[in-house]
Amino acid sequence: MTKTKDSTTIDDLVVRLKTYITNEEELEDIKCAYYFAEKMHAGQFRKSGEPYIVHPINVAIILTTISADSDTIKAALMHDVLEDTECTAEDMEKEFGSEVTKLVQGVTKLSKINFSTENEYLIDYYKKIIVGMSEDVRVIIIKLADRLHNMRTLWALPEAKQKIKAKESLEILAPIAHHLGIHKIKSELEDLSLRYLKPDVFYDIAEKLNKTKLERDKTVYEMMDVVTSLLTEHNIVHDIKGRSKSIYSIYNKLNKGKKFSDIYDLLGLRILVNTEQECYLALGIIHSKFRPLPKRFKDYIAMPKPNMYQSLHTTVFGLDGYLFEIQIRTHEMDEIAENGVASHWAYKEHKDAKTTMQNTTEQKLQFFKSIMDLNNDKMSSEEFVHSVKDEVLNNNIYVFTPKGDVMELPKGSTPIDFAYKIHTRVGETTVGAIVNNSIVPLNYELKNNDIVKINTNKNAAPSKEWLKIAKATQTKNKIKSYFSKNERELYIERGKYTLDTALRKRKITNTDFYSDENIKKILDTLKLKDLDDLYLNIGNGRHSSNTVINIIDTYVETAPPKVAKMQIKPDYNVDTDLIVAGIDKVRVGLANCCSPVYGDEIIGFITKGNGITVHRSNCHNISMLEERIVNVNWNEFAETNKKYFTSLVIYTTEMDNKTADIVAKTASININIDGIKTIGKDKGIIYSIDVYVRDIEQLNKLVLEYNKLSYVSRVERLMR
Repeated sequence: MTKTKDSTTIDDLVVRLKTYITNEEELEDIKCAYYFAEKMHAGQFRKSGEPYIVHPINVAIILTTISADSDTIKAALMHDVLEDTECTAEDMEKEFGSEVTKLVQGVTKLSKINFSTENEYLIDYYKKIIVGMSEDVRVIIIKLADRLHNMRTLWALPEAKQKIKAKESLEILAPIAHHLGIHKIKSELEDLSLRYLKPDVFYDIAEKLNKTKLERDKTVYEMMDVVTSLLTEHNIVHDIKGRSKSIYSIYNKLNKGKKFSDIYDLLGLRILVNTEQECYLALGIIHSKFRPLPKRFKDYIAMPKPNMYQSLHTTVFGLDGYLFEIQIRTHEMDEIAENGVASHWAYKEHKDAKTTMQNTTEQKLQFFKSIMDLNNDKMSSEEFVHSVKDEVLNNNIYVFTPKGDVMELPKGSTPIDFAYKIHTRVGETTVGAIVNNSIVPLNYELKNNDIVKINTNKNAAPSKEWLKIAKATQTKNKIKSYFSKNERELYIERGKYTLDTALRKRKITNTDFYSDENIKKILDTLKLKDLDDLYLNIGNGRHSSNTVINIIDTYVETAPPKVAKMQIKPDYNVDTDLIVAGIDKVRVGLANCCSPVYGDEIIGFITKGNGITVHRSNCHNISMLEERIVNVNWNEFAETNKKYFTSLVIYTTEMDNKTADIVAKTASININIDGIKTIGKDKGIIYSIDVYVRDIEQLNKLVLEYNKLSYVSRVERLMR
């Protein structure tokens, strides 16, 4: 039997496995996986000089500390086989089945990444992480154990590579272990990373801890005796142990300006009892004897952390005035606190570990859903990296729904982020927020333990101002998506209207134009997928309606080019923009009631003494008249630079004055404003705006721009 240099053998692994796996057939399968890996890695050595098989054995042993299931152990033993040997996935599946092979393939995907904290690689890394999580959370747990053993033997690498690996572990893998709740792996990864990143600091803290160890141990043992007597006196069965502070956690406190002597929770006790009720009884008994430090009590039992952590935390003035941080929890809570999602391997229930853990992950760890949702959003690599690193892995706050459900959000989040976290539809219909029973503005910055209620209105819609208010990238992307979708719908509607208008002008019926043969020809020619796509491309100006019609209407020629037009001398005046059929040198004016602009469908009305007044064809003032009506057309050869006056009515959903916004939007497309005023209030302020436009095309563009404003419900041409 192969004996590794560190004296770790398959027998050592089996001894550990037998503490929680009693099925002999499972143990034999694990041994088979070991011998298979040993055979595949034969002749391979690690940089530390040891046979390669020593690494997978140690990864498996790390996983036994969190009671990993047999499939995970087998996958851990063979996790490098597909990458580093001639073995194929088909070979492995034939020997060990699809479940184990999929786990190994998942780890192999992650191992192929050139880990780096540079954006280019980090984005790929996280995407692979997501693939692993969405398929099976155990892939990530194996990867964490793999990295932990590599960190334990990091001394074998050159110093430059040591620092790179340590930085990756500290910034990428340790936070993932934290969110999974696997304290054992997270804490050791942090300490080992600090050892290589800042060895002077690490060893300085370690030396100070050693110097005070005897004194601290003596004080802790005395405190343990007193607390044990106290709880036993009140018939509370319990286990008690001293709790050591990790070097990295001490470093963090020192880094925030604290002195070593001021880190009072260097002295700690952990008390394990049988029931949740006994946790609170034990707390009351301890507080009756030792005075608690104000503002240091935390109840994570009633309000668990999103990674399932539950415990009571209190800091008390203990023996000789020393401050002690005491944690009180049940044995089951302690298992979850140490192993997190990995505590759900389901041996006791004889359930499928994969299903149990994945269900637990989906229910408890919003962390997973956050990353997977981010991956589905369309964003740049830089945005994705920022989101994962800053919003998902660090600096989170925990707030509550009125029912007490915990929600995890990035620090700096607002009620808008909270609303979208609940559901996209809740976010889109948000009209207000109540935090801790007080009404707050939507830009209010949420804090830990806030209780948040969102008020909604089914007729409400997002505001573009929310993009400035929202903190989470995921929230911003959902808001952007809403406006992109609305903008698309507006373009489609505009495109259909423009095309139908052009068809009427060219006297082509819809029945003739919209035949299956014609539509197929148009879509194939323009390389479009459907009618909506066609309308969209007309509405956004990519294709003109005449270009589209000309594809199937070869009889009608396109408009002559400008040069040719200038060579043709029209038989009517180029200085006028209106032509009255059969009438020359007559006074022609535009009606004030409907304010036609160039390109509108128009009709003329012969007035008594004032020539001809031109109205829009749908003007209610002439709709019932038949007498004194004449045909009027726009002069397509006119050489005037005339601007046309018209009025619009803008209906909004907000009572805040948006005049400045509307003026800015109008000016942004170089349209002159004659005046703007509020003319009423309904569900929001109603505005009337008078403008001068070049033609109907420019006016339609203005209406489209107004409709993009989140608070605008509709825009109408004014008819007096």
